[in-house]
Amino acid sequence: MADAHAKHHDYHLVDPSAWPVIGAIGAFILAVGAVQYFHGAPLWYVVPGFLIVFYTMAGWWRDVLREGNAGDHTPVVQLHLRYGMLLFIASEVMFFVAWFWAFFDASLFPGEAIQASRTAFTGGHWPPQGIEVFDPWHIPLLNTLILLASGTTVTWAHHALQHDDNKGLVQGLVFTVVLGMIFTALQVYEYMHASFSFGGSIYGATFFMATGFHGFHVLVGTIFLAICLVRAINGGFNSKQHFGFEAAAWYWHFVDVVWLFLFASIYIWGSHGAVMHGG
Repeated sequence: MADAHAKHHDYHLVDPSAWPVIGAIGAFILAVGAVQYFHGAPLWYVVPGFLIVFYTMAGWWRDVLREGNAGDHTPVVQLHLRYGMLLFIASEVMFFVAWFWAFFDASLFPGEAIQASRTAFTGGHWPPQGIEVFDPWHIPLLNTLILLASGTTVTWAHHALQHDDNKGLVQGLVFTVVLGMIFTALQVYEYMHASFSFGGSIYGATFFMATGFHGFHVLVGTIFLAICLVRAINGGFNSKQHFGFEAAAWYWHFVDVVWLFLFASIYIWGSHGAVMHGG
């Protein structure tokens, strides 16, 4: 009888969990609160939903870590987790494609005949008339160097982990997290000194949506790596079991690559009158 319930496969059948239900309830409360906030309600309307969602994330991921520590993440399960992370990053790529599309549509066709309001605002050229853009060779260039350096340090940490060098792993993660925090601080400083705003400006809207969402991803990636740092300090990784770190490293490299495109297209190409007057 006992053998009938024995596990004869490499897959992990998860235990019953309340997290999906709790997460769905939190997401619903967050959506309702957000709608109320958009209609003039106080900001605290969105707080309960956020707290429930964050609570769900912390609890659910805690259970996943426990499953991994219990040996449930077999090579087959780890492979499927990698597939899942790759698909998630692919969806993130398409998310940023939307913002790049909006930017290039506005910048390549600033004088489009069917977009009379756009033409009136841009003056038929890009950057629009009256917009004082950022100098790409100051803070944007510095942030580019910072992210490139962080990509190097996270690769150093990964290489150390593959050789069971926990000290090198911790050192590489410390440098990466610090560099991520510096990037975020510099971007906040840049935003505080912007001469244009999000509202009432197609340039501001496309600029802040693209760079702002990237900044959010940097913040998420920094938190992701900081959690990996805590786990590394506590000896939570080894050369055979480290998908959590691997996922964080992939995510960080994705953030790096997106920034390179942002820097080249929005800060350099789109801010120096690269687009001629439209027809």
